[in-house]
Amino acid sequence: MSKIGVGFIGAGGIAQGQHMPNYAKLSDRVEMVAVADINESSARAAAERFHIPHVYTDYREMLQRDDIHAVVVSTPNFAHRDAAIAALEAGKHVHCEKPLARNAREAREMTQAARRTGKLLHVSLQWRFSGPAQFLHKYIVEEGNIGEVYYARAHALRRRGIPGWGVFIDKEKQGGGPLIDIGVHILDTTLWLMGYPKPVAAFGATYVKFGNRPDVVGLMGQWDHTKFTVEDFAVGLIRFENGATVTLESSFCANIERDEFNTLLLGDKGGVFADPLSERPVRIATEQNRTLYNIEPAHLPSANSYQANVEAFVDAVIHNKPAPIPAEHGFYLNAIMDAIYESSETGREVVIDVSLD
Repeated sequence: MSKIGVGFIGAGGIAQGQHMPNYAKLSDRVEMVAVADINESSARAAAERFHIPHVYTDYREMLQRDDIHAVVVSTPNFAHRDAAIAALEAGKHVHCEKPLARNAREAREMTQAARRTGKLLHVSLQWRFSGPAQFLHKYIVEEGNIGEVYYARAHALRRRGIPGWGVFIDKEKQGGGPLIDIGVHILDTTLWLMGYPKPVAAFGATYVKFGNRPDVVGLMGQWDHTKFTVEDFAVGLIRFENGATVTLESSFCANIERDEFNTLLLGDKGGVFADPLSERPVRIATEQNRTLYNIEPAHLPSANSYQANVEAFVDAVIHNKPAPIPAEHGFYLNAIMDAIYESSETGREVVIDVSLD
C-alpha cells in the first residue's frame, strides 16, 4: 500500500488546528476522504477548508466506506472509547487524540479491541517527536549515557491557564483537569525516556483553589466558574516495578512565576534536565575522572512534533509497522492518573492494575 484513505471523527479545534493541516501535507501518501461530526456546520467548515469530499453527522456511516483505511479520533475525551472501538471493529487503524480515554477502564477496553482486531491504535502524544525528546531518547535509552534512571520529576504547570472554551472544566466529559489534559504529555515523555517501566502504585492529591472562583483572571479565556468540576492542581508520586519513582505536578492555575513544562531524570551515571520550551532545552550533569561536568548540546534536531507524529502513524499503516505510540502506553497513563485521583479521595496509596487479560 502506497497511499491510504483517512477519515476524521471530530472536526473541532484540535482537528482543524493540528491533525487536518498535517495530514494535508502528506498528499503523496494520504487521501483525506471524509469527516464526521455531530455538529454538521463544523464538519462542513472543515471539509471546505481542507477539501475533504464527504461529510457525515454519524461516524458509523462513515466507517462503512471501503476507501477509508485509517481514522483520526479527535473528539472530546468522553467520546474516544466508542469511536475508536467502532473504527477498529470496522477494520480501520486509529490515530486517537490524547489522553487515550477518560479512565483506565475505557483505555483497557480500547487496548483490548486493538489487540483483538489486529489494527493499530496510536495515541497522539506528540511531545515524543520534539527535537529534544528524540535526542534524549537516543542519549538515555538507546545509548545508556546516564545509566539506570531511578528517579524523575515531571512538571506541566500553568500560572493562569484554565481553558475558556470546550469541555476542559467538565470532569464527566473530560475525565479530569490539568493532570489528564497536560500532565499526560510530560508524564508520557518522562516515562518514554525511562524505557516505559510498569507502574505498580501511586499516591497523590488534587486541589481546587482557583477554578471555582469568579475573581481569577483567565489568560486562556474566562471560564464559567459555576461549572468547574475538575482539579486545578494535581501532584502524584508514582512507583514502578523496577524500583524507580516519579513525582508529577500539573496545574491549570497556580501562583508560580512562569509556566513550566519540563522533566528532570536522575541516573547513576548522570542526570538530565529537559526544558523543551526554554532557550536551554537540554542540560546534562555528570562526573568523569572525579570531575563534575555540566553539558549542553550545541545543536539539537528540530522537528514539527505534530507533523512528525502524523508522519509516523501514516508510515506505520503503509508499511505494516507497530503503532509508534501504542495503546498500551496510553493505558498505563490512564491507570496512573486514575490512581492519583483515587488516592486524593482516599488519602492512601493506590495499587495500579495494568493487566489486559
